[in-house]
Amino acid sequence: MAFLQWRRFNFFDKEVVKDPIDNQPFEKLKDVQIAACASGRGQIVVGDIIGNLHFLNRQLELTTFRAYNIRVSHVYQLKQHNILVTVGEDEEGINPSIKVWNLDKVDQLGSPLCTRHVRAMPGNKAVPVSSLAVHENLNYMALGFEDGSVVLFKGDVTRDRHSKQRIVHESPRPITGLALKTVGKNTILFVVTEFSIMSINITAKDQKEILDEHGCRLHCSVMSDITQENQFVIGRQDAVYFYQPDGRGPCLAFEGEKLRLHWFRGYLAIVGKESKAMPRAIGGQTMEMNILTLYDIQNKFIAYSAPIPEVLDVVSEWGSLYVLAGDRKMYVLQEKDTQTKLEMLFRKNLYQVAINLAKTRQYDQDGLTDIFRQYGDHLYSKGDHDGAIAQYIKTIGKLEASYVIRKFLDAQRIHNLTAYLQALHKAQKATEDHTTLLLNCYTKLKDVSKLDEFIMTKDREVDFDVETAIRVCRQACYYEHALFLAEKHQQHDWYLKIQLEDIKNYQKALEYIGKLEFVEAENNIKKYGKVLMSEMPHQATELLKRLCTDYKPSDAPLVDAETLLSGGTPKIVKANAEEFIHIFVNNSERLTEFLEHMVRVKPNSPSLVYNTLLELYLHDVVHEKEIAAKVEKERKTLDLLQNPDAGYDLDQALVLCQMNNFKAGILFLYEKAKLYQQILRYHMEHNEYVHVIDTCKRFGISDPNLWVQALAYFARKEENCKTQIMEVLTHIDRKNLLPPLLVVQTLAHNSTATLSVVKDYITRRLQAENDQIGEDERLIKQYREETEKMRNQINELKTSAKIFQVSKCSVCNHPLELPSVHFLCQHSYHQHCFESYAENESECPACMPENRKLMDIIRAQEQSKDLHEQFHHQLERAQDGFSVVADYFGRGVFNKVTLVTDPPSKSRASGATDQGLQREILIAQQAMKRN
Repeated sequence: MAFLQWRRFNFFDKEVVKDPIDNQPFEKLKDVQIAACASGRGQIVVGDIIGNLHFLNRQLELTTFRAYNIRVSHVYQLKQHNILVTVGEDEEGINPSIKVWNLDKVDQLGSPLCTRHVRAMPGNKAVPVSSLAVHENLNYMALGFEDGSVVLFKGDVTRDRHSKQRIVHESPRPITGLALKTVGKNTILFVVTEFSIMSINITAKDQKEILDEHGCRLHCSVMSDITQENQFVIGRQDAVYFYQPDGRGPCLAFEGEKLRLHWFRGYLAIVGKESKAMPRAIGGQTMEMNILTLYDIQNKFIAYSAPIPEVLDVVSEWGSLYVLAGDRKMYVLQEKDTQTKLEMLFRKNLYQVAINLAKTRQYDQDGLTDIFRQYGDHLYSKGDHDGAIAQYIKTIGKLEASYVIRKFLDAQRIHNLTAYLQALHKAQKATEDHTTLLLNCYTKLKDVSKLDEFIMTKDREVDFDVETAIRVCRQACYYEHALFLAEKHQQHDWYLKIQLEDIKNYQKALEYIGKLEFVEAENNIKKYGKVLMSEMPHQATELLKRLCTDYKPSDAPLVDAETLLSGGTPKIVKANAEEFIHIFVNNSERLTEFLEHMVRVKPNSPSLVYNTLLELYLHDVVHEKEIAAKVEKERKTLDLLQNPDAGYDLDQALVLCQMNNFKAGILFLYEKAKLYQQILRYHMEHNEYVHVIDTCKRFGISDPNLWVQALAYFARKEENCKTQIMEVLTHIDRKNLLPPLLVVQTLAHNSTATLSVVKDYITRRLQAENDQIGEDERLIKQYREETEKMRNQINELKTSAKIFQVSKCSVCNHPLELPSVHFLCQHSYHQHCFESYAENESECPACMPENRKLMDIIRAQEQSKDLHEQFHHQLERAQDGFSVVADYFGRGVFNKVTLVTDPPSKSRASGATDQGLQREILIAQQAMKRN
């Protein structure tokens, strides 16, 4: 590619270096006859033909000292060390010598310290030096001579002691260029003559490789930087060539005679000849004009080109390029900042060049995005929509997508919009709206292949919102694509909606639910169960049976790998059957089948399951017309009620049986609930005399009042019920359930109940009353005799002495010994036995329990007497007598207290006398006397 085809720019500003003191052109080097130049470590080094070295710092302060007696021919400044290597002559003739200067140290004269001084000779002959190269690690230094010899110094180049030299190459042509490069563990030396270029591996026994049969002139070779992979560059008349240690690289056809090559911050600076001449400032002689051109190799454009009179040397330092010219002036080329260069390119609409330049200068993503946007806007304005969309795609993630979308919403630009939206999804920057828009683009274009590529690629990572894609495909009637996405991404709800509402493939929907995990299957059958039951009742019922027993997905193995490895039992998961009853609307047959299955496999099913099944059975019984089938269904219903495992609700089951008039069920449930009164009342309502008597016989032991109700029932009947009444009276008499008077009053209302019916009953009752009267009279007589006896005892205790003749202790039953304790109740104790068993000293331990009972009775009588009087007093004066009765009833006034008193026929005064007598007897018995 000829350089004339490269675009030219003016990315550098050329100025004459001026002295900061007087702001005039810098002239401190005006009279210096420059022989060699170098730069680095913050200074420019100039060697002249009379042996001086001149150091120029950033403030343009010049320092000079004499390095050689005759001349300086070569200068090399290391970049990583403040070491300067020079070649010059101290003696007349051809006697080149090498000197190594440590610029951080000075000698006694204040000049840089020379750490090494050695003769530069290939063998034993003196030959002028033509090239010099030093490795940055200070272990290698190479010298090229005019006779074609190359001498390598190995070891510390700053000292003689540790350095050895050898000739690594000899040729008939003068050496015009040298360069050192490290590749891995190897160090390569490039050697150039005018007719050849070769590489020598100086770390591997000086292995040589001829890289080209053409070389270059002196000063026309240079080593590039990392942007060009540190390639060795040479310039010839026809082109510039790049070399690696193993061969030639790219070639750039920059024609023209080349005088010097220099590398500066990614730019290749070439000094070439120009035919024009200008008058020389001194002596009136004409001076050749040279062209200094800076090539941006990576971006392929000319960054700067300008004529300069007789370029002596080019050096770079302090971020700028310095040119020493033949008119004794120093020129500086300062690179413009990146933004200025970009603006220049924008004005010329050279956006691609601007993009490449920004990338080279490590521009951030925001800056690049702005360039892409401007480039896209430019192409869009020119009508190049394809090119514009390619640039807009590069802005994804930084530029708002709506900025681009608005430009391409026109139907004629739908292809470009589709491409942008695809890239947006690929970058995972798309929103739901972008997905919707892209799918709408596909559907409008009817591009099924693109739609397939976007949606139905199984192995591709999803870069869009799945739910949005499903919705758009469904709206556009691309059901196959929507189903594919829903199934792949487990969007179960969408899959079932499409199958049931759009395609109406109920079989596929059922099969899909059967493959889901338990929780998903349960939720979806609850949601879509009614539709599936109405369309495919049998299959839906079977699925529900699986779900409510031991559910496993239909495509899952019987035993999973985890269970096999752990050796445990498989975990059983099942749903609650009662939660699915509502699904069987208008399909009682399938519901019955489902519930029968559940109570069979799970007897402890909830009450709702049994209640619903009972209701279904009763419904079938009521609506069954055929007798045999009805009997069978009644038996089946009763079996369900009688099943001990059936967990139905008793009250609800009773209500259902009553609503459907299921007699057997009603009576069974009454009996189960122990509602014997209800059973009796049921038979009474239906005038079933036999069942009334049977009910009383069966349950009369638990509820004797049944016989009383039966008597009242038969007494109300005007029919002849003598047999039933007599049987009832027999049981009432046996258990003494009613007073005879109440029995007679009950039967008095029945015209058929004659005296003969109750004759035997009344006779038995009267005889029993007479027997009771005789027993009461006997007890009265006995109580009177006992009372008289007690009076005599009290009188005896009061009037005569008591002789204690007991010979044994009442506790231990051993003979009495002194000291002893005697009581008037004729009980005697050893004193130690008494002290062990007695609770206090005033009571006989043997009589104490009985005495306490009597004292409690007496206290209760006295309290009741006071309470009764107060009760009658309040009752006479209260407006609401019932509230007073209720209050005292709650306080236990009417609790029955049994007292041993005189017969009821005695007057109140004699009763009071008896109570006083009992109290005296108790007091007398409690008296004691201690010996």
